[in-house]
Amino acid sequence: MKLTITLSGGAKRYRRSISVRTLVSVTVLSSLFMLVSSRSTESVSEDVARIRLAQSDLEETQSDVSDLKRNTSDKLNALLVHIASLSAKVSLLDEQGKQIAEELGMDAADLDAFVPRSIPDDLQQDPILNEIALLEQSLDVKSQQLSMLESLVKGHHIHEQSQLSGRPIASGWLSSYYGMRADPFTGKPAMHKGLDFAGKAGDDVIATASGIVTWAGDRYGYGHLVEIDHGDGFVTRYGHNDELSVSVGDVVVKGQPIATMGNTGRSTGAHVHYEVIKDGEPVDPLPYVYGR
Repeated sequence: MKLTITLSGGAKRYRRSISVRTLVSVTVLSSLFMLVSSRSTESVSEDVARIRLAQSDLEETQSDVSDLKRNTSDKLNALLVHIASLSAKVSLLDEQGKQIAEELGMDAADLDAFVPRSIPDDLQQDPILNEIALLEQSLDVKSQQLSMLESLVKGHHIHEQSQLSGRPIASGWLSSYYGMRADPFTGKPAMHKGLDFAGKAGDDVIATASGIVTWAGDRYGYGHLVEIDHGDGFVTRYGHNDELSVSVGDVVVKGQPIATMGNTGRSTGAHVHYEVIKDGEPVDPLPYVYGR
């Protein structure tokens, strides 16, 4: 079976016969070509899209790596600066510790004898980690040394504060000495067991050493009396006060106001009667006031 195709135009006429079989074959081949051509184009487009996506992921990863590198570098620099700052503080603590030791009469080298240095057991290959380990040990050593120095300073301070010295008044003058004298009320010879310091009523009466208040109130002859136990067998008494600033059981320090000067008890004027008692017996306070 054949198909005849006639084309005419003007004075010419074109006539062509083609078999149906040939026409079908041409049509099928054309369709297959179009299909293959269309599929190939779509496949290339998909591959290009995949490549571009991979390139985008790679660029993003490279950006993340760069950010990580920059942040790591910044943190490392900050860590190194912090290590340098800690090293400076350790050096400062070392100098301060030596100065305190020298003030206590110790050789600065003796500090290491109390808390010797050693090499840390956990040293590693990384020099920065090693530096941190050494700093940690140095800080621990300094902490122990300063604790030791603090104990020594406190002991030295307590010993110094507990030593009787100075006058029991903030202002005034010595008006009567320890020993035999004429009793101001009877005129007869009598033992005066302390020193009298005169001044203005209301002036501060102060502790001559640190200690614990064992009496704060009236006592016959003394008027308003404060008594302080300083340890090592020493007790001081402050008599004829106007108002008392402490109570029994209070801990006082050297130079602390404990009362105001008055004229209570067997007294002829504003003054404080000051006694020093050693192992239960009154002694002359004068050497402790001016000679110690």
